[in-house]
Amino acid sequence: MSTISLPIRLSSPFLLLSSTHRRHYNKKIVKMSSLPESTRRSITLPSQLSEPISIIAGGGISESEFKTAVESSLFSEWLKNLQTPTGILSTGTFTLKQVLIQGVDMFGNRIGFLKFKADIFDNQTGQKIPGIVFARGPAVTVLILLESDGEVYAVLTEQARVPTGRTVLELPAGMLDDDKGDFVGTAVREVSSFLFVCPFVSLMLPTYKVEEEIGIKLKLEDMVDLTAFLVTSTGGRIFPSPGGCDEEISVFLYKGCVNKETITSLQGKEMGLRDHGEIIKVRVVPYEKLWRMTADAKVLMAIGLYEMAKREGLLPEKTVPKC
Repeated sequence: MSTISLPIRLSSPFLLLSSTHRRHYNKKIVKMSSLPESTRRSITLPSQLSEPISIIAGGGISESEFKTAVESSLFSEWLKNLQTPTGILSTGTFTLKQVLIQGVDMFGNRIGFLKFKADIFDNQTGQKIPGIVFARGPAVTVLILLESDGEVYAVLTEQARVPTGRTVLELPAGMLDDDKGDFVGTAVREVSSFLFVCPFVSLMLPTYKVEEEIGIKLKLEDMVDLTAFLVTSTGGRIFPSPGGCDEEISVFLYKGCVNKETITSLQGKEMGLRDHGEIIKVRVVPYEKLWRMTADAKVLMAIGLYEMAKREGLLPEKTVPKC
């Protein structure tokens, strides 16, 4: 059995459980000795050196899927978050005993979604806390506001969202495609792909030219990170569903001026990468009506951040375009 020691420095005293409590939750842990070597591992975290953590593959998980899951950035980032100053393991109140890998979804050559169950126990009571995790990693969303003839419009996307069973009107959003954390670059790409009909733009370019019919140049410096205004302890991200998902979202703002013809041409435009199953329509709505027109959490979060930042005078002057 292979053993991994993760180089994450954090000092947290491990609180020993009574023998009664140990018997209580040791019964719930899958015995690793009954599993093939290739589908089980043991790791040690600095925050609980005396308690190695068992990582095992659930039914239906192949050896390659298990290896991909354990070595993925999604899983390593989750382990890292456990030990941050606000992490579950940072105070020694809880102990992670076991992780059961239950599902792996690949997006091409990289892991897209990861589902696992973490057995984390309260050291004082021995009770297990809820630990089912759907890991998908960080993402970005963009509040796009376009002023035209004195009225401000928001640009949204409309697409089928199978988990909800509905077609949803929402902000353009996208997952980070790599481990580099290029939130601004991803935000620019999302704006370009949904608003300006460019399915791909190189993130190496400082300026992003859009179709001549749109008549707008998009630059990195035009993007304002609204979540950066949150206090440092939040990590500058939003958790839309922390009870079951690790997703953390950065919310960006883009403001621009366009003519009425542009607003008309955007309405109902079909977008998305069809070979990826994306069937998306662009919708343009007056900003003043936006808060009542969709149940998308990203929209409502973005409105709240934007309005509060505006009220507090935190927005740079560049976000007030001269039309």
